[in-house]
Amino acid sequence: MKITSALAGALVVALAGTGHAAGQSVLFIGNSFTFGSGSAARFYRNDTVADLNNEGVGGVPALFKSFTQQAGLDYEVALETRGGVGIDFHLENKLGVIGRRGWDKVVAHGYSTLDADKPRDPAKLVATSKQLADFLKARNPNVDLYLTATWSRADQTYPEKGAWAGQPIEQMGKDVRAAYDKAAAAAGAKVIPVGDAWNRAIEAGVADPNPYDGIDAGKINLWTFDNYHASVHGYYLEALMVFGSVTGHDPRALGENECSAYELGISTADAKRLQQIAFDQLAAMGPIKANPLVLPKRVNPERCVAR
Repeated sequence: MKITSALAGALVVALAGTGHAAGQSVLFIGNSFTFGSGSAARFYRNDTVADLNNEGVGGVPALFKSFTQQAGLDYEVALETRGGVGIDFHLENKLGVIGRRGWDKVVAHGYSTLDADKPRDPAKLVATSKQLADFLKARNPNVDLYLTATWSRADQTYPEKGAWAGQPIEQMGKDVRAAYDKAAAAAGAKVIPVGDAWNRAIEAGVADPNPYDGIDAGKINLWTFDNYHASVHGYYLEALMVFGSVTGHDPRALGENECSAYELGISTADAKRLQQIAFDQLAAMGPIKANPLVLPKRVNPERCVAR
């Protein structure tokens, strides 16, 4: 098969290289749900991360980097993304880039409907997650792989032709999470349940469940204009979940005056609500460090623009 032959060839090249670099390196592998399509997050702070495809992307990786810097943590962050693809694309086309070094931590996800050709079918996600894990472990046996279970798409739920048409908005996220649980078990990975956090925000009344009928007063629209990708608030919540999962730190400790929210136009009230949703979701899964830092009470623009 194409994926298998590409993987084997790239493994030979990768294994001939040097060992992984010391330090906490984090690589993000994904698509538009990682690079922040449809929002100001796409090119946000792109000078703070290494885009291995040289496309100037900041996205969720740059948000994660910003959070870690504010928390006093030292992570070297890189990304390799391509819109509209699953993990199979990266295996077939990008292992030469991904395998240039061994990574300490990798955050990855597949296509939003699990399989672009067979929506709702987890087979490709499970198989390719295992192949990616094998490749990464050949470069660094101690690599930590995280699989990001993505969110329910409103455009796949409310329109009649959607793959989840007629079902509650939460159902797609639940089905995606179940698929990622299977993939993580096969790959020896951990799941970052971003879709569960979206569902929690909706159930808590923080986020609006249906952008097609307007956004209720006081609620956040987690989707952008296409009802498919995330809004800046949605990507902010995604990044908070990655931050808490990878570092073990309490997202609430970033505080309502957190710099990235300030720079992206997210209100202090919304930043606080989204941080609480992220914490609640992470706490429901296991231990998390509570309030490990306290940031200044007021946003200082000079502090925020520091790199």
